[in-house]
Amino acid sequence: MKKLYVTLLFLHAVSIVAFGSEKALECTQPLKDYFGKEICIPDTIDKIVITCYGGASQEITLFNNAHLIAAQPSVSHFPQFLRLFPTLKEIPSVGSFSDVNIEELIKINPSIVFVGATSLRTNENIAEIGFSVYTLGIGRHDISSLLEELLHLGSIFHKEQKAQMLVDYWQKSLSMITQRIKNVEPKDKKRILYGVGSGKSNLETKRNWNDEFIEAAGGINVTAEVLSKGETSLESLIVWNPDVIITTRSPSNKKNAEALRKNSALQHINAVRTHQVYEGPVGTSWWDRPSPESILGIIWLAKILYPEETADIDLKQETLYFYATFYGYRLSDEEYVDFFEKRRE
Repeated sequence: MKKLYVTLLFLHAVSIVAFGSEKALECTQPLKDYFGKEICIPDTIDKIVITCYGGASQEITLFNNAHLIAAQPSVSHFPQFLRLFPTLKEIPSVGSFSDVNIEELIKINPSIVFVGATSLRTNENIAEIGFSVYTLGIGRHDISSLLEELLHLGSIFHKEQKAQMLVDYWQKSLSMITQRIKNVEPKDKKRILYGVGSGKSNLETKRNWNDEFIEAAGGINVTAEVLSKGETSLESLIVWNPDVIITTRSPSNKKNAEALRKNSALQHINAVRTHQVYEGPVGTSWWDRPSPESILGIIWLAKILYPEETADIDLKQETLYFYATFYGYRLSDEEYVDFFEKRRE
């Protein structure tokens, strides 16, 4: 197996040497990736490999490229995504992040490989072979970097107008929320705990998507001052006493919110006492994580936090518009309902 790997690497390297000068000349308009590195994008893309998840496949297929994806990590836990792009159900995987099968990647010989920002060494290995490697921000995004990435992907796939329309929709929606809640007094802003599961919370560094997601909806992140990554204790959750708790729906634990609601130790927490514990909706991806449609998650959260101020915002109509405009898909009432947790209270 090792000899085969070396042989494949050698053969691919030979082809790169043979055509390297020609490719270099063709790279007249390199694009910056998540880290600001200029990447040579092939003039023609006929085969794509994705080695990360967390919104990556959703970003790429948004630009009508599902038929070009030759390999990607499984998206089986996103049934709505597969309704939009059913051909991706049987697409193989060459692995993800730092666990990529280089031999299989070479066999596929993609035009471009989209990788995640958290697997730097493996990404470098793929680039050293000679593939065009573009790093996506995935879970490390803030709103600004996500929108910038969408514009770059629009350029990569020659869909600049669509990318700009999407960014314009984001900016218009964020402005709409800001206008609706501008008169909410600081003392009346809701305090949010995000990302809890069974009484524990995975805390990131001070600034991350959690802060962006909450603050864009007008809330206050109770963990905003936490400077270390790790799990917070049940005691910390009680001390923070958030007004609202948001959990991420997970295929391995679908009852995070339900478990918190029923936890006897949490019954005096404001969020539990007032029935303000929610699972983030899931469309083609999680609405509470970075993806093209996570703007809908921000609208959803704003309506939870400030229902009176945002009463005139129709989340269902916004969602139907988004799917029709950016996916070319007519969302049914049943599909829309499935995005949300079925409450048992």
